[in-house]
Amino acid sequence: MAPTPTPADKFTFGLWTIGWNAQDPFGSATRGPVDAVDAIHKLSELGAYGMTFHDDDLFPFGCSDADRRAAIDALKKACDETGMTIPMITTNTFSHPVFKDGGVTSNDRDVRRFTIRKILRNIDLAAELGAKTFVMWGGREGAEYDFSKDIRVALERYREAANVFGAYVLEKGYDLKFAIEPKPNEPRGDILLPTVGHALGFIETLDNPELVGLNPEVGHEQMAGLNFTAGIAQALYQGKLFHIDLNGQRGIKYDQDLVFGHGDLINAFSLVDLLENGGPEGGQAYTGPRHFDYKPSRTEDIDGVWASAEANMRMYLLLKERAAAFRADPEVQEAIEATRQHELAQTTLAEGESVADLLADTSAYEDFDADAYFDAKGFGFVRLQQLAVEHLMGAR
Repeated sequence: MAPTPTPADKFTFGLWTIGWNAQDPFGSATRGPVDAVDAIHKLSELGAYGMTFHDDDLFPFGCSDADRRAAIDALKKACDETGMTIPMITTNTFSHPVFKDGGVTSNDRDVRRFTIRKILRNIDLAAELGAKTFVMWGGREGAEYDFSKDIRVALERYREAANVFGAYVLEKGYDLKFAIEPKPNEPRGDILLPTVGHALGFIETLDNPELVGLNPEVGHEQMAGLNFTAGIAQALYQGKLFHIDLNGQRGIKYDQDLVFGHGDLINAFSLVDLLENGGPEGGQAYTGPRHFDYKPSRTEDIDGVWASAEANMRMYLLLKERAAAFRADPEVQEAIEATRQHELAQTTLAEGESVADLLADTSAYEDFDADAYFDAKGFGFVRLQQLAVEHLMGAR
């Protein structure tokens, strides 16, 4: 039995996830709306830590200031009643027809100005609610046709907008950082900043790169055929994992948004092991919210919605238990030692050694026996992977 989720686990859900009405491009909705206040109370009962939302999830696009304020105040009251937090919010710049060619990179300058105003307004809301992260998913920032947009200029407009947001946060003194969420495609044919690597490169061009990191999502990286655990490791290495979206994906296809672990289970296991046990000293590598950005299957009724929310948390906790057992297994430790990972942690050049010293060291080249690696000197990776899978299956 997995432990019961508690707020200490920092599990969070997007209002757009449990509130998805299950409409897709090929069929109408199969569920009705979920009220934000009801969602806060229900998630609290299930042991969640917090809830996140797009502005248009909480109040309709273009609603009056009075209606917007009423929705915000009701949410704040529900948080006070339950102890739930709002650690992250974001802005919808993809649903309304005005965003059909993007928001901050639309060819239409008026749309870009409207988008920046919309986002600035919700940066203020993030600060009011105590959110520490503002996620930027550019779902419409892209194209379908190669000649419709100069990508270099579009990236410059993206950069301009990100610089505006960073300067605004600094001017206001907000304790808030931004997290870019990469995705390769869908709804656009090609989306700008499609992967972790693209986003990391873009961030370094900004005026205030220290304010901007990543919000990688399992399904988005796997849609591009990439290894999500490896991407998270690089984000951690570069100090840019500001937030994370957990879900399940089964290969290179449309964005499935399955329950976490209901896709590539082995990669989900390695991910949890990295987040929980992959710090420099073997401790926790990521301390932020474990955010579930999934969609309850279109086949489910409202009871199934809440069952799927529970399933996400249960899957994470089960994998966390398996990862702890895996790391504590003496045979696993011996197998890790056999892979020579300890040597990887050593610098290739010795302290103080120069390139000239390396060139003078005949043992490094002239006298090195490369042929000794034929039919010998294996690394034992398969054995270690088998032990990992056996722990995952509960066979050890």
